[in-house]
Amino acid sequence: MKQVILVTGASSGFGLLSAQALAKAGHIVYASMRETMGRNASKVEEVRAFSKQNDVDLRTVELDVLSGESVNAGVTKVIADNGRLDVVVHNAGHMVYGPAEAFTPEQYAQLYDINVLSTQRVNRAALPQLRKQGRGLLVWVSSSSARGGTPPYLAPYFAAKAGMDSLAVSYASEVARFGIETSIVVPGAFTKGTNHFAHAGAPADKALQEIYEKGPYAGVADQALKGLAALEPPDADAGAVATAIVEIVDLPFGSRPYRVYVDPSQDGAEEVFRVGDRMRREMFQSIGLADLLKPRIN
Repeated sequence: MKQVILVTGASSGFGLLSAQALAKAGHIVYASMRETMGRNASKVEEVRAFSKQNDVDLRTVELDVLSGESVNAGVTKVIADNGRLDVVVHNAGHMVYGPAEAFTPEQYAQLYDINVLSTQRVNRAALPQLRKQGRGLLVWVSSSSARGGTPPYLAPYFAAKAGMDSLAVSYASEVARFGIETSIVVPGAFTKGTNHFAHAGAPADKALQEIYEKGPYAGVADQALKGLAALEPPDADAGAVATAIVEIVDLPFGSRPYRVYVDPSQDGAEEVFRVGDRMRREMFQSIGLADLLKPRIN
């Protein structure tokens, strides 16, 4: 069944790959991004060319997840164009790399804004329409870093992704009775195929960063990155995340998995998540709210 899908942070990486794959699967897909008339104008042209070459319905929409006004305008346009919105893919995010202490509190706040508060802006714009329809799907692109092995120098990103995952878990039960389904996708550390590591931000406090780089932690930054890359199988493909999202969307309503893992490196997150998700199910059953574990069919 053809669905109207909004993918956030779709100018590159998992977002763009997912938008393209979903369009190829026959859906009406909006690849959202900011500055479509500015720095991302070339991305808009790339999307337009892809849509034409592959004879699919892939569109772009101006949407800056850091602006409530922009988010509201973008979601409103998608609904106005189609009369509905069926799926929201929460993908927008940003990574930073460096000693935890060397990042300012303002940098932590900014990263939390991008990775967590952005999803709240989008939900508040999109959920009224999904509730009105009595049917919808939220797909959250989480990270194995929220529960798996956590190498050093990624603290702000890890903390933000953990916050996003926790928000997704809470939302899942709070929208279920409105007929809104939730699937959380957990990618591992793909060091190739996305711009996550290549475009990672750095600490603002350079003096403090240098203390770490020249002191007892000299070489740790390079070793951590090399170690992560070494754990990744040669055939690891970031496109697998897009494939997983397409498979989720194409499943019948009510049968979609709550959590899906795409982690070639197998960093242990799946094992830990499974325990936490089992405890969640048991808690809901114990307090008489087991129906919130599945979306209501309205």
